[in-house]
Amino acid sequence: MLIDESLVTATLTTALRRGGDFAEVFVEDRRMSAARLDDGKVDSVTSGRERGAGVRVVVGDATGFAHTADLTEAGLAKAAETAAAAARAGGGAMAPAALQRQEVAPPYQVTVAPEDVPRHRKVELLRKADEAARATGTSISQVMAGINDNRRRIQVANSDGLHATDDVTRTLFVVQAVASGDTGMQTGYESVAGTVGFELFDEADVEELARRAANRAITKLSARPAPSGMVPVVIKAGGGAVLFHEACGHGFEADSIEKGASVFAGRVGEQVASPLVTLVDDGTMGRQWGAAAIDDEGRPSQRNVLIENGVITDFMWDFLRARKEGRVSTGNGRRETYQHLPMVRMTNTYVLGGEEDPAEMVAQTPSGVYLSRLGGGQVNPATGDFVFGTTEAYMIEGGKITEPLRDANLVGNGPQVLADIDAVANDFAMATGGGTCGKQGQGVPVGMGQPTLRVKGITFGGTAGA
Repeated sequence: MLIDESLVTATLTTALRRGGDFAEVFVEDRRMSAARLDDGKVDSVTSGRERGAGVRVVVGDATGFAHTADLTEAGLAKAAETAAAAARAGGGAMAPAALQRQEVAPPYQVTVAPEDVPRHRKVELLRKADEAARATGTSISQVMAGINDNRRRIQVANSDGLHATDDVTRTLFVVQAVASGDTGMQTGYESVAGTVGFELFDEADVEELARRAANRAITKLSARPAPSGMVPVVIKAGGGAVLFHEACGHGFEADSIEKGASVFAGRVGEQVASPLVTLVDDGTMGRQWGAAAIDDEGRPSQRNVLIENGVITDFMWDFLRARKEGRVSTGNGRRETYQHLPMVRMTNTYVLGGEEDPAEMVAQTPSGVYLSRLGGGQVNPATGDFVFGTTEAYMIEGGKITEPLRDANLVGNGPQVLADIDAVANDFAMATGGGTCGKQGQGVPVGMGQPTLRVKGITFGGTAGA
Protein backbone atom coordinates (compact mmCIF):
# COMPACT_ATOMS: atom_id res chain seq x y z
CA MET A 1 0.00 0.00 0.00
CA LEU A 2 1.13 3.54 -0.68
CA ILE A 3 -0.12 4.88 2.67
CA ASP A 4 -1.19 3.08 5.85
CA GLU A 5 -4.81 2.08 6.27
CA SER A 6 -5.01 4.05 9.52
CA LEU A 7 -3.98 7.23 7.67
CA VAL A 8 -6.59 6.55 4.98
CA THR A 9 -9.30 6.18 7.62
CA ALA A 10 -8.18 9.37 9.38
CA THR A 11 -8.29 11.32 6.11
CA LEU A 12 -11.81 10.07 5.29
CA THR A 13 -12.95 10.96 8.82
CA THR A 14 -11.61 14.50 8.39
CA ALA A 15 -13.28 14.79 5.00
CA LEU A 16 -16.68 13.96 6.53
CA ARG A 17 -16.24 15.94 9.73
CA ARG A 18 -18.52 18.75 8.53
CA GLY A 19 -21.05 16.30 7.10
CA GLY A 20 -21.33 14.82 3.65
CA ASP A 21 -22.71 11.96 1.63
CA PHE A 22 -19.47 10.46 0.36
CA ALA A 23 -15.71 10.87 0.62
CA GLU A 24 -12.86 9.31 -1.32
CA VAL A 25 -9.08 9.25 -1.17
CA PHE A 26 -7.09 8.48 -4.32
CA VAL A 27 -3.33 8.01 -3.90
CA GLU A 28 -0.94 7.66 -6.82
CA ASP A 29 2.75 6.90 -7.32
CA ARG A 30 3.81 7.20 -10.96
CA ARG A 31 7.26 6.58 -12.43
CA MET A 32 7.99 7.49 -16.07
CA SER A 33 10.96 7.23 -18.42
CA ALA A 34 11.44 8.04 -22.09
CA ALA A 35 14.15 8.09 -24.73
CA ARG A 36 13.99 9.63 -28.17
CA LEU A 37 16.26 9.40 -31.21
CA ASP A 38 15.96 11.87 -34.08
CA ASP A 39 18.09 12.11 -37.22
CA GLY A 40 20.47 9.45 -35.93
CA LYS A 41 21.13 11.18 -32.62
CA VAL A 42 19.73 10.56 -29.15
CA ASP A 43 17.61 13.66 -28.71
CA SER A 44 16.56 13.10 -25.09
CA VAL A 45 16.58 10.60 -22.25
CA THR A 46 14.28 11.56 -19.41
CA SER A 47 12.78 10.09 -16.28
CA GLY A 48 10.51 11.33 -13.56
CA ARG A 49 8.31 10.44 -10.64
CA GLU A 50 5.08 11.87 -9.20
CA ARG A 51 3.43 11.06 -5.90
CA GLY A 52 0.33 12.56 -4.41
CA ALA A 53 -3.29 12.19 -3.40
CA GLY A 54 -6.64 13.61 -4.36
CA VAL A 55 -9.54 13.88 -1.91
CA ARG A 56 -13.14 14.11 -3.07
CA VAL A 57 -16.15 15.01 -0.92
CA VAL A 58 -19.74 14.87 -2.18
CA VAL A 59 -22.69 16.64 -0.58
CA GLY A 60 -25.89 16.31 -2.58
CA ASP A 61 -25.09 17.48 -6.09
CA ALA A 62 -22.00 19.43 -4.97
CA THR A 63 -18.51 17.97 -5.22
CA GLY A 64 -15.42 19.33 -3.52
CA PHE A 65 -11.96 18.23 -4.59
CA ALA A 66 -8.42 18.98 -3.49
CA HIS A 67 -5.07 17.36 -4.19
CA THR A 68 -1.69 17.38 -2.51
CA ALA A 69 1.82 16.06 -3.03
CA ASP A 70 2.24 15.95 0.76
CA LEU A 71 1.32 12.43 1.89
CA THR A 72 1.87 13.11 5.59
CA GLU A 73 -1.06 13.08 7.99
CA ALA A 74 -1.06 16.88 8.05
CA GLY A 75 -0.93 17.20 4.27
CA LEU A 76 -3.78 14.78 3.72
CA ALA A 77 -5.88 16.36 6.47
CA LYS A 78 -5.49 19.79 4.86
CA ALA A 79 -6.57 18.42 1.48
CA ALA A 80 -9.58 16.72 3.11
CA GLU A 81 -10.62 19.94 4.85
CA THR A 82 -10.27 21.92 1.63
CA ALA A 83 -12.37 19.43 -0.33
CA ALA A 84 -15.05 19.41 2.37
CA ALA A 85 -15.19 23.21 2.39
CA ALA A 86 -15.44 23.29 -1.41
CA ALA A 87 -18.43 20.97 -1.22
CA ARG A 88 -20.03 23.40 1.23
CA ALA A 89 -20.65 20.60 3.69
CA GLY A 90 -22.96 21.18 6.60
CA GLY A 91 -24.70 19.24 9.35
CA GLY A 92 -23.36 16.69 11.74
CA ALA A 93 -20.17 14.72 11.32
CA MET A 94 -20.32 11.33 9.66
CA ALA A 95 -17.99 8.39 10.17
CA PRO A 96 -16.70 6.41 7.19
CA ALA A 97 -17.49 2.71 7.03
CA ALA A 98 -14.77 0.32 8.10
CA LEU A 99 -12.40 -0.29 5.21
CA GLN A 100 -12.59 -3.68 3.53
CA ARG A 101 -9.59 -4.54 1.39
CA GLN A 102 -10.61 -5.56 -2.13
CA GLU A 103 -8.33 -7.98 -3.95
CA VAL A 104 -8.57 -7.90 -7.76
CA ALA A 105 -6.23 -9.94 -9.94
CA PRO A 106 -4.31 -7.89 -12.53
CA PRO A 107 -5.14 -8.59 -16.20
CA TYR A 108 -1.45 -9.29 -16.85
CA GLN A 109 1.63 -9.99 -14.74
CA VAL A 110 4.77 -8.03 -15.70
CA THR A 111 7.92 -10.18 -15.92
CA VAL A 112 10.60 -7.57 -16.75
CA ALA A 113 10.19 -4.22 -15.00
CA PRO A 114 11.30 -1.43 -17.36
CA GLU A 115 12.86 0.52 -14.49
CA ASP A 116 15.31 -2.35 -14.05
CA VAL A 117 16.48 -2.16 -17.68
CA PRO A 118 19.64 -0.10 -18.28
CA ARG A 119 19.16 2.98 -20.44
CA HIS A 120 21.75 1.81 -22.96
CA ARG A 121 19.53 -1.18 -23.84
CA LYS A 122 16.65 1.15 -24.62
CA VAL A 123 18.87 3.40 -26.72
CA GLU A 124 20.15 0.33 -28.57
CA LEU A 125 16.56 -0.46 -29.66
CA LEU A 126 16.20 3.08 -31.00
CA ARG A 127 19.43 2.79 -33.01
CA LYS A 128 18.36 -0.56 -34.48
CA ALA A 129 15.09 0.97 -35.65
CA ASP A 130 16.89 3.95 -37.15
CA GLU A 131 19.33 1.78 -39.09
CA ALA A 132 16.62 -0.59 -40.33
CA ALA A 133 14.43 2.24 -41.59
CA ARG A 134 17.28 3.96 -43.43
CA ALA A 135 18.37 0.68 -45.02
CA THR A 136 14.91 0.25 -46.54
CA GLY A 137 15.52 2.75 -49.33
CA THR A 138 17.60 5.76 -50.34
CA SER A 139 14.50 7.97 -50.33
CA ILE A 140 14.27 7.76 -46.52
CA SER A 141 15.48 11.16 -45.39
CA GLN A 142 14.57 11.23 -41.70
CA VAL A 143 13.80 8.75 -38.92
CA MET A 144 12.45 9.35 -35.44
CA ALA A 145 12.14 6.60 -32.85
CA GLY A 146 10.99 6.74 -29.26
CA ILE A 147 10.51 4.43 -26.30
CA ASN A 148 8.36 5.24 -23.28
CA ASP A 149 7.44 3.27 -20.19
CA ASN A 150 5.62 4.05 -17.00
CA ARG A 151 4.58 2.28 -13.84
CA ARG A 152 1.50 3.57 -12.05
CA ARG A 153 0.57 2.36 -8.58
CA ILE A 154 -2.73 3.54 -7.10
CA GLN A 155 -4.64 3.13 -3.86
CA VAL A 156 -8.33 4.03 -3.63
CA ALA A 157 -10.50 4.12 -0.51
CA ASN A 158 -13.89 5.66 0.22
CA SER A 159 -16.40 6.20 2.98
CA ASP A 160 -18.48 3.20 1.85
CA GLY A 161 -15.63 0.97 3.04
CA LEU A 162 -14.02 0.25 -0.34
CA HIS A 163 -10.24 -0.11 -0.28
CA ALA A 164 -8.39 -1.28 -3.39
CA THR A 165 -4.98 -1.06 -5.04
CA ASP A 166 -3.52 -1.58 -8.49
CA ASP A 167 -0.07 -1.66 -10.08
CA VAL A 168 0.04 -1.11 -13.86
CA THR A 169 3.07 -0.93 -16.17
CA ARG A 170 2.81 0.24 -19.77
CA THR A 171 5.49 0.19 -22.46
CA LEU A 172 5.41 1.90 -25.87
CA PHE A 173 7.75 1.98 -28.88
CA VAL A 174 7.19 4.25 -31.90
CA VAL A 175 9.05 4.82 -35.15
CA GLN A 176 8.36 7.38 -37.86
CA ALA A 177 10.10 7.54 -41.23
CA VAL A 178 10.02 10.34 -43.80
CA ALA A 179 10.57 9.62 -47.49
CA SER A 180 11.46 12.37 -49.98
CA GLY A 181 10.81 12.25 -53.73
CA ASP A 182 9.58 14.19 -56.74
CA THR A 183 6.12 14.51 -55.21
CA GLY A 184 7.43 15.94 -51.93
CA MET A 185 7.72 14.25 -48.55
CA GLN A 186 5.60 11.42 -47.16
CA THR A 187 5.51 9.94 -43.67
CA GLY A 188 5.12 6.39 -42.43
CA TYR A 189 4.45 5.51 -38.81
CA GLU A 190 4.42 2.30 -36.78
CA SER A 191 4.13 1.57 -33.08
CA VAL A 192 3.74 -1.27 -30.64
CA ALA A 193 2.48 -0.97 -27.08
CA GLY A 194 0.98 -2.91 -24.25
CA THR A 195 0.14 -3.01 -20.58
CA VAL A 196 3.32 -5.04 -20.17
CA GLY A 197 6.92 -4.61 -19.13
CA PHE A 198 10.12 -4.74 -21.15
CA GLU A 199 9.20 -8.29 -22.19
CA LEU A 200 7.28 -6.51 -24.96
CA PHE A 201 10.53 -6.63 -26.94
CA ASP A 202 10.84 -10.40 -26.65
CA GLU A 203 7.99 -10.50 -29.17
CA ALA A 204 8.10 -7.14 -30.96
CA ASP A 205 10.79 -6.74 -33.62
CA VAL A 206 11.67 -3.05 -33.69
CA GLU A 207 13.62 -3.47 -36.93
CA GLU A 208 10.58 -4.93 -38.66
CA LEU A 209 8.44 -2.08 -37.29
CA ALA A 210 10.94 0.40 -38.73
CA ARG A 211 10.94 -1.30 -42.13
CA ARG A 212 7.15 -1.21 -42.25
CA ALA A 213 7.12 2.49 -41.39
CA ALA A 214 9.74 3.22 -44.04
CA ASN A 215 7.97 1.16 -46.71
CA ARG A 216 4.72 2.94 -45.95
CA ALA A 217 6.39 6.31 -46.49
CA ILE A 218 8.06 5.13 -49.72
CA THR A 219 4.81 3.70 -51.08
CA LYS A 220 3.00 6.98 -50.50
CA LEU A 221 5.50 8.80 -52.74
CA SER A 222 3.74 7.26 -55.74
CA ALA A 223 0.21 7.69 -54.35
CA ARG A 224 -2.54 9.05 -56.56
CA PRO A 225 -5.14 11.62 -55.49
CA ALA A 226 -7.89 10.17 -53.33
CA PRO A 227 -11.43 10.14 -54.71
CA SER A 228 -13.98 12.71 -53.64
CA GLY A 229 -17.59 11.97 -52.84
CA MET A 230 -19.43 8.99 -51.37
CA VAL A 231 -17.60 5.67 -51.87
CA PRO A 232 -17.79 2.15 -50.40
CA VAL A 233 -15.00 1.67 -47.85
CA VAL A 234 -13.41 -1.55 -46.61
CA ILE A 235 -11.63 -0.87 -43.32
CA LYS A 236 -8.70 -3.12 -42.45
CA ALA A 237 -8.77 -5.01 -39.14
CA GLY A 238 -7.49 -2.75 -36.36
CA GLY A 239 -6.72 0.09 -38.75
CA GLY A 240 -9.95 2.04 -38.37
CA ALA A 241 -10.76 1.33 -34.75
CA VAL A 242 -10.34 5.00 -33.80
CA LEU A 243 -13.46 5.72 -35.86
CA PHE A 244 -15.61 3.63 -33.52
CA HIS A 245 -13.82 4.91 -30.43
CA GLU A 246 -14.37 8.56 -31.31
CA ALA A 247 -17.54 8.65 -33.39
CA CYS A 248 -19.46 6.04 -31.37
CA GLY A 249 -17.76 5.31 -28.05
CA HIS A 250 -17.88 8.81 -26.57
CA GLY A 251 -21.61 8.90 -27.13
CA PHE A 252 -21.98 5.92 -24.78
CA GLU A 253 -20.31 7.64 -21.80
CA ALA A 254 -22.87 8.34 -19.09
CA ASP A 255 -21.90 11.98 -18.58
CA SER A 256 -22.79 12.71 -22.22
CA ILE A 257 -26.02 10.75 -21.75
CA GLU A 258 -26.85 12.64 -18.53
CA LYS A 259 -26.40 16.00 -20.25
CA GLY A 260 -28.40 14.96 -23.30
CA ALA A 261 -25.24 15.63 -25.31
CA SER A 262 -25.22 12.24 -27.02
CA VAL A 263 -27.09 11.10 -30.09
CA PHE A 264 -27.64 7.80 -28.25
CA ALA A 265 -29.34 9.29 -25.15
CA GLY A 266 -32.62 7.63 -24.20
CA ARG A 267 -32.25 4.92 -26.82
CA VAL A 268 -31.50 1.75 -24.84
CA GLY A 269 -33.27 -1.11 -26.58
CA GLU A 270 -33.31 0.63 -29.95
CA GLN A 271 -31.72 -0.65 -33.15
CA VAL A 272 -29.02 1.92 -33.92
CA ALA A 273 -26.59 -0.16 -35.98
CA SER A 274 -26.45 -2.97 -38.46
CA PRO A 275 -27.38 -6.33 -36.89
CA LEU A 276 -23.79 -7.35 -37.73
CA VAL A 277 -22.41 -4.90 -35.14
CA THR A 278 -21.65 -5.69 -31.49
CA LEU A 279 -19.69 -2.95 -29.70
CA VAL A 280 -17.85 -3.72 -26.44
CA ASP A 281 -15.78 -1.81 -23.89
CA ASP A 282 -13.52 -4.10 -21.87
CA GLY A 283 -11.00 -3.05 -19.23
CA THR A 284 -10.02 -6.66 -18.46
CA MET A 285 -8.26 -7.36 -21.80
CA GLY A 286 -4.93 -8.70 -20.58
CA ARG A 287 -2.07 -6.82 -22.24
CA GLN A 288 -4.15 -4.21 -24.06
CA TRP A 289 -3.36 -0.53 -23.55
CA GLY A 290 -6.53 0.37 -21.64
CA ALA A 291 -6.46 -2.62 -19.27
CA ALA A 292 -6.28 -2.40 -15.48
CA ALA A 293 -7.45 -4.41 -12.49
CA ILE A 294 -9.56 -1.53 -11.17
CA ASP A 295 -10.69 1.84 -12.42
CA ASP A 296 -9.66 5.07 -10.69
CA GLU A 297 -12.59 4.84 -8.28
CA GLY A 298 -11.54 1.37 -7.12
CA ARG A 299 -14.21 -0.54 -9.05
CA PRO A 300 -13.12 -3.78 -10.75
CA SER A 301 -12.68 -3.44 -14.49
CA GLN A 302 -15.22 -5.38 -16.51
CA ARG A 303 -16.44 -6.24 -19.98
CA ASN A 304 -19.42 -4.12 -20.96
CA VAL A 305 -21.52 -4.78 -24.08
CA LEU A 306 -22.77 -1.44 -25.39
CA ILE A 307 -24.39 -2.55 -28.64
CA GLU A 308 -25.45 -6.16 -29.25
CA ASN A 309 -26.49 -7.17 -32.77
CA GLY A 310 -27.17 -3.54 -33.54
CA VAL A 311 -29.25 -2.81 -30.42
CA ILE A 312 -28.12 -0.51 -27.57
CA THR A 313 -27.85 -2.55 -24.37
CA ASP A 314 -26.13 -0.19 -21.93
CA PHE A 315 -23.84 2.79 -21.42
CA MET A 316 -20.55 3.23 -19.55
CA TRP A 317 -20.87 4.45 -15.95
CA ASP A 318 -18.65 5.88 -13.26
CA PHE A 319 -19.45 5.44 -9.57
CA LEU A 320 -21.28 8.69 -8.76
CA ARG A 321 -23.53 8.70 -11.82
CA ALA A 322 -24.30 5.02 -11.31
CA ARG A 323 -25.21 5.63 -7.67
CA LYS A 324 -27.47 8.49 -8.66
CA GLU A 325 -29.32 6.15 -11.02
CA GLY A 326 -29.50 3.35 -8.45
CA ARG A 327 -27.23 1.02 -10.36
CA VAL A 328 -23.68 -0.35 -10.25
CA SER A 329 -20.63 1.28 -11.82
CA THR A 330 -19.31 -0.42 -14.96
CA GLY A 331 -15.70 0.29 -13.94
CA ASN A 332 -15.31 3.28 -16.27
CA GLY A 333 -14.40 5.99 -13.74
CA ARG A 334 -10.96 7.17 -14.85
CA ARG A 335 -8.64 10.11 -14.20
CA GLU A 336 -5.33 11.25 -15.66
CA THR A 337 -3.53 11.73 -12.33
CA TYR A 338 -4.22 12.28 -8.65
CA GLN A 339 -4.64 15.98 -9.52
CA HIS A 340 -7.83 15.25 -11.49
CA LEU A 341 -11.38 14.26 -10.69
CA PRO A 342 -12.53 10.98 -12.25
CA MET A 343 -14.99 10.99 -15.14
CA VAL A 344 -16.59 8.42 -17.40
CA ARG A 345 -14.00 7.14 -19.88
CA MET A 346 -13.54 4.22 -22.26
CA THR A 347 -10.93 1.50 -21.66
CA ASN A 348 -10.54 -0.92 -24.61
CA THR A 349 -13.39 -0.36 -27.06
CA TYR A 350 -13.94 -2.62 -30.05
CA VAL A 351 -16.32 -4.15 -32.58
CA LEU A 352 -16.57 -7.93 -32.41
CA GLY A 353 -15.57 -10.10 -35.36
CA GLY A 354 -18.08 -11.61 -37.76
CA GLU A 355 -18.09 -14.52 -40.19
CA GLU A 356 -16.95 -13.06 -43.55
CA ASP A 357 -13.60 -13.77 -45.18
CA PRO A 358 -11.71 -10.46 -45.51
CA ALA A 359 -10.32 -11.31 -48.95
CA GLU A 360 -13.78 -12.19 -50.21
CA MET A 361 -15.10 -8.92 -48.83
CA VAL A 362 -12.65 -7.01 -51.03
CA ALA A 363 -13.35 -9.26 -54.01
CA GLN A 364 -17.07 -8.53 -53.67
CA THR A 365 -16.44 -4.76 -53.76
CA PRO A 366 -16.26 -3.70 -57.45
CA SER A 367 -14.90 -0.25 -56.61
CA GLY A 368 -14.15 1.73 -53.50
CA VAL A 369 -11.40 2.44 -51.01
CA TYR A 370 -9.42 0.04 -48.83
CA LEU A 371 -8.60 1.95 -45.65
CA SER A 372 -5.56 0.56 -43.84
CA ARG A 373 -5.12 3.27 -41.24
CA LEU A 374 -6.94 6.31 -39.94
CA GLY A 375 -5.25 9.29 -38.33
CA GLY A 376 -6.61 11.85 -35.92
CA GLY A 377 -9.95 13.58 -36.21
CA GLN A 378 -12.80 15.42 -34.59
CA VAL A 379 -16.28 14.30 -33.58
CA ASN A 380 -19.39 15.96 -32.18
CA PRO A 381 -20.89 13.46 -29.66
CA ALA A 382 -24.24 15.26 -29.72
CA THR A 383 -24.71 14.51 -33.42
CA GLY A 384 -22.11 11.85 -34.17
CA ASP A 385 -20.70 13.90 -37.06
CA PHE A 386 -16.97 13.33 -37.61
CA VAL A 387 -13.97 14.21 -39.73
CA PHE A 388 -10.91 11.93 -39.74
CA GLY A 389 -7.70 12.03 -41.71
CA THR A 390 -6.52 8.94 -43.58
CA THR A 391 -2.84 7.98 -43.31
CA GLU A 392 -2.83 4.83 -45.46
CA ALA A 393 -5.45 3.94 -48.07
CA TYR A 394 -5.67 2.21 -51.46
CA MET A 395 -8.11 2.08 -54.34
CA ILE A 396 -10.29 -0.99 -54.82
CA GLU A 397 -10.81 -1.60 -58.53
CA GLY A 398 -12.46 -4.67 -59.97
CA GLY A 399 -12.52 -6.31 -56.55
CA LYS A 400 -8.77 -5.89 -56.07
CA ILE A 401 -6.62 -3.56 -53.96
CA THR A 402 -4.60 -1.45 -56.39
CA GLU A 403 -2.84 1.90 -56.12
CA PRO A 404 -2.04 3.81 -52.92
CA LEU A 405 -3.90 7.05 -52.27
CA ARG A 406 -2.73 10.37 -50.96
CA ASP A 407 -3.91 11.34 -47.51
CA ALA A 408 -7.46 12.69 -47.45
CA ASN A 409 -10.34 13.36 -45.07
CA LEU A 410 -13.08 10.93 -44.17
CA VAL A 411 -16.35 12.71 -43.41
CA GLY A 412 -19.47 11.13 -41.99
CA ASN A 413 -21.79 10.41 -39.10
CA GLY A 414 -21.09 7.73 -36.47
CA PRO A 415 -24.62 6.31 -36.17
CA GLN A 416 -24.98 6.32 -39.95
CA VAL A 417 -21.70 4.42 -40.34
CA LEU A 418 -22.91 1.86 -37.79
CA ALA A 419 -26.12 1.41 -39.78
CA ASP A 420 -24.30 1.17 -43.13
CA ILE A 421 -21.93 -1.68 -42.19
CA ASP A 422 -22.93 -4.50 -44.52
CA ALA A 423 -20.10 -7.01 -43.98
CA VAL A 424 -17.95 -7.96 -40.96
CA ALA A 425 -14.95 -10.28 -41.26
CA ASN A 426 -13.59 -12.98 -38.96
CA ASP A 427 -10.13 -11.39 -38.54
CA PHE A 428 -10.62 -9.27 -35.42
CA ALA A 429 -7.52 -7.30 -34.37
CA MET A 430 -6.71 -4.63 -31.83
CA ALA A 431 -4.75 -1.58 -32.94
CA THR A 432 -1.08 -2.19 -32.14
CA GLY A 433 -0.05 1.25 -30.87
CA GLY A 434 -0.90 2.83 -27.55
CA GLY A 435 -3.62 5.46 -27.81
CA THR A 436 -4.33 8.42 -25.54
CA CYS A 437 -7.89 9.69 -25.38
CA GLY A 438 -8.37 13.34 -24.52
CA LYS A 439 -11.50 14.62 -22.81
CA GLN A 440 -12.05 17.84 -20.85
CA GLY A 441 -8.31 18.37 -20.60
CA GLN A 442 -7.50 14.87 -19.34
CA GLY A 443 -5.71 12.16 -21.29
CA VAL A 444 -5.92 8.46 -20.41
CA PRO A 445 -4.56 5.34 -22.16
CA VAL A 446 -7.12 3.50 -24.28
CA GLY A 447 -7.15 0.50 -26.61
CA MET A 448 -9.35 -0.03 -29.63
CA GLY A 449 -9.99 -2.68 -32.24
CA GLN A 450 -12.20 -4.02 -34.99
CA PRO A 451 -12.25 -6.72 -37.68
CA THR A 452 -12.10 -5.92 -41.37
CA LEU A 453 -15.52 -4.53 -42.24
CA ARG A 454 -17.25 -2.78 -45.10
CA VAL A 455 -19.30 0.40 -44.98
CA LYS A 456 -21.69 0.90 -47.91
CA GLY A 457 -20.65 4.51 -48.28
CA ILE A 458 -18.57 7.20 -46.57
CA THR A 459 -17.71 10.62 -47.95
CA PHE A 460 -14.09 11.00 -49.00
CA GLY A 461 -12.70 14.52 -49.20
CA GLY A 462 -10.07 13.80 -51.81
CA THR A 463 -9.08 15.78 -54.88
CA ALA A 464 -10.04 13.29 -57.61
CA GLY A 465 -13.49 12.42 -58.87
CA ALA A 466 -15.07 9.33 -57.37
